Amino acid sequence: MTVSPNIALFIDGANLYATTKTLGFDVDYKRLLKEFQTRGNLLRAFYYTAIIEDQEYSSIRPLVDWLDYNGYTVVTKATKEFIDANGRRKVKGSMDVELAVDALELAEHIDQMVLFSGDGDFRPVVEAVQRRGVRVTVVSTISSQPPMVADELRRQADVFIDLVELRPKVARELPERMAARESRTQAPL
Repeated sequence: MTVSPNIALFIDGANLYATTKTLGFDVDYKRLLKEFQTRGNLLRAFYYTAIIEDQEYSSIRPLVDWLDYNGYTVVTKATKEFIDANGRRKVKGSMDVELAVDALELAEHIDQMVLFSGDGDFRPVVEAVQRRGVRVTVVSTISSQPPMVADELRRQADVFIDLVELRPKVARELPERMAARESRTQAPL
């Protein structure tokens, strides 16, 4: 009898969003959960994102609310606003430390960590989790120019999955009307 591995997903929301936009598709997060539930015992699916709190409407809020009600553990924090040396307004909202702490805390309970990010800053946490006996899969892409995954992160991972390979399983399906309109615009003249 084969025992299913305990799996946890760690999604760097901003990084995954940038990667899928570069590749030209949107993620269907319900399909993403189902895909990894077929690969083992999915203990947690974390989604990390920073939120600009002083805005009346945040475009990320509907997604965050949906994820929170549909099987994801959403980790957010408010962005910080500052003025750079050139006097330009900048917004900062890195979730790297939160993701790293959660990964290290959960390491003793999982067999596989799936990291959706290409950020090379995660290489040390991947290495630390591996030292605890956890296999690490990194999901990003090398299909774009330049690649969206840092070489050192890809090399550190036990397994690298190019998001292009997952696209048929996790891409959001176009609604029928949009698909029909798109097929008309792509038809030869």
